[in-house]
Amino acid sequence: MTATITPISGSESASIDAPELPAELERRFAAPTYAPLPVTLVSGEGAWVVDEDGRSYLDMLSGYSALNFGHRHPALVAAAHQQLDKLTLTSRAFHTDQLGPFCAELSQLCQLDGVVPMNTGAEAVETAIKAARRWGYLVKGVPADRARIVVADGGFHGRTTTIVGFSTDPVSRDHFGPYGPGFDVVPFGDLAATEAAFADDTVAILVEPIQGEAGVVIPPDGYLPGLRRLCDRMGVLLILDEVQSGLGRTGRTFACDHAGVRPDAFVLGKALGGGILPVSAFVARADIIGCFTPGSHGSTFGGGPLACAVGRAVLTLLAPGDLQRRATGLGQVLHGRLSALVGHGATAVRVRGLWAGVDLDPRGPVARTACELLLTHGVLAKDAHGHTLRLAPPLVIDEADLHRACDAIESVVHGLAG
Repeated sequence: MTATITPISGSESASIDAPELPAELERRFAAPTYAPLPVTLVSGEGAWVVDEDGRSYLDMLSGYSALNFGHRHPALVAAAHQQLDKLTLTSRAFHTDQLGPFCAELSQLCQLDGVVPMNTGAEAVETAIKAARRWGYLVKGVPADRARIVVADGGFHGRTTTIVGFSTDPVSRDHFGPYGPGFDVVPFGDLAATEAAFADDTVAILVEPIQGEAGVVIPPDGYLPGLRRLCDRMGVLLILDEVQSGLGRTGRTFACDHAGVRPDAFVLGKALGGGILPVSAFVARADIIGCFTPGSHGSTFGGGPLACAVGRAVLTLLAPGDLQRRATGLGQVLHGRLSALVGHGATAVRVRGLWAGVDLDPRGPVARTACELLLTHGVLAKDAHGHTLRLAPPLVIDEADLHRACDAIESVVHGLAG
């Protein structure tokens, strides 16, 4: 099969015609890896953003959960400003006054023993893969180069070549091979298939407790506890990717808290940087963290003082638990409003805290059309895989604004259903 290649804009891209709109410059000079909705945003505060024409929109996406605490949260902005005036980066060649406290506080939040600080979620997932393999060889005793990791279909863990190699999404995966070995894909939520995939050389299962990119797909009750028991019995690491689901999004600090499950390691990101800069982390048991040695892994920017200062401010916001409780209460409101759409333009709704997937009737227009119509109502949302509308408002959204967004969603979904 031959792919169709479309040049960005041909030889004309060598010069810039002034004046030219930012969106047009983006179209001409930025690689077409995204298809943005037709709005150019210039400022934001809390749950609201403003476009270049001064029109306001309710942000019901929150940067895929990177903006759990809203735009420019004053405590996070203050922490960033304070650190900007002191020290931004040294590399890990030296100690700083921020890294140790950040790692200690994050370890305590996760009830685990140690942290590998990174930048993006994909980097943290790559760290998890390396850690699991190294643990397999050094601790479990798996023969060299035979470690295997079980993953779930429909999952999304990033876009590096290693990660897309085990993706089941052709849009993310196609034409980036050859792909590395060592991964076994099983159906999400299927404990029997997972157990059948475990072998002597299996070192870990890497899974999202709720699949975000797939459309906020919630596994069956008992799935996570079942994985915990299976991993304990088989001597396999349970690694939960909570890059999107963690840090308050679902009404608990971590999505796995709903099932009372503690993994052997977390992958965290997005909201850990407060929507200010990329901050991610691999957090794990001591015997896993201890497999790393100087030079075996690292990151120039990971664990830098600016990143750690913002990350510590995020952890301070989460410590009282009021944002998690807020997400639970407002999530009940969101669930009630969205559930009323089933049979009236929607076929299914999935909600956990302030995180929702709405499956639109496949006989009607795609969810991208719904997102474009929501723009006209002053609401920002994102489609997922054709007919699914995904929603993730900031945890700080007012209840009145949440109802306002739901009014718009109801109007659009009903309108598309005819």
